[in-house]
Amino acid sequence: MKSTMGLLFAYQNDEQMKALTQKRALSSIPFGGRYRIVDFALSNLVNSGITKVGIITRDSYQSLMDHLGSGKEWDLSRKNGGMYLLPPFSQGGSGYVGTGVYRGKMEALLNAANFIRKSDAENVILTSADCIFNMDFRDVVDFHEEKEADITVIYHKAALEQKDNGETGTIYTVGEDGRILDVAINPSPALVKGEVNLGISQIVIGRGLLETLIAECASHNMYSLHRDVLQRRVNDLKIYGYEYDGYCAKIDSVASYFDANMDLLNEDIRKALFYTDRQIFTKIRDESPAIYRDGSNVKNSLVADGCIIEGTVENSVIFRGVRVRKGAVIRNSIVMQDCEIQAGSQLEYAIIDKDVVIRENRKLFGYKMYPMVLAKGSVV
Repeated sequence: MKSTMGLLFAYQNDEQMKALTQKRALSSIPFGGRYRIVDFALSNLVNSGITKVGIITRDSYQSLMDHLGSGKEWDLSRKNGGMYLLPPFSQGGSGYVGTGVYRGKMEALLNAANFIRKSDAENVILTSADCIFNMDFRDVVDFHEEKEADITVIYHKAALEQKDNGETGTIYTVGEDGRILDVAINPSPALVKGEVNLGISQIVIGRGLLETLIAECASHNMYSLHRDVLQRRVNDLKIYGYEYDGYCAKIDSVASYFDANMDLLNEDIRKALFYTDRQIFTKIRDESPAIYRDGSNVKNSLVADGCIIEGTVENSVIFRGVRVRKGAVIRNSIVMQDCEIQAGSQLEYAIIDKDVVIRENRKLFGYKMYPMVLAKGSVV
């Protein structure tokens, strides 16, 4: 889609992610044995024929830059278009604080205003790198143009859940013709019953309108895309909703990250995400196949290449290069790349970040709703 460009928000509120985001952005957290969370949003754009993508960062983006590189793995290392990293910088004036820590997405878009202005695209897809899903944005753009919409938001039906920080998300009331009639932000679960139209932070908007809205928000010191644009202007603008009915997992807490990884043990979900004509791309790391020694026992688990398994692994996701020594037992856990679980150790409901060493005969147990998290490079 040469007439459409992508803007990917590679930062999200990560206060609930604990040790996993101490040294990295949420978008660059490893996922599913070999991917990063950002791979899904970026692959969706590329698979939809979008060849110009701006990556809006905020802080702690060294890991993200290392993963994305030149964009070669996503076919975005090209002379015309390609991938552009848009790090924060102080603009001063125009209501912008200049700290590099955005209060909201409209403030982040102000930082990317020159990049947007220089594009000749007719439409812009705003997407956040905090969702695990696989979709073709071409269908949404066609819907957006058919309805002659100012803004089209993507939503999916789900039960409303309250997070640890009290947030529940953005809820849309959709009319029979697809027009958004009301926007509720973080409503109380007590006021909502059953499934709702829950936004998944994917929006299609005309480039000219986006530039106008950025300028208006900057001049009035407004910074929130959802409150100051979608909610405030729901009666002024033609805002439509497009329902996505495939698998979708929003990563906004340790529990949701754990659950999304565990979902991959379900064959139907794996097929929905990976066994389609829309491939999920990631940075290549050449490794030998996993090795299973005599006496090893692996059940219902994802084990990436480069692993050496001598112990027991059940209902778990094991990333590249992990060594599980003889007598070690891993159940219902996530172990990221290049970790070593030494003999006799036991893990259950744990999330082990990269390069961690669990010494002999250690026992680490969490709970399904509150998995234990060990920070990158720890030795226990």
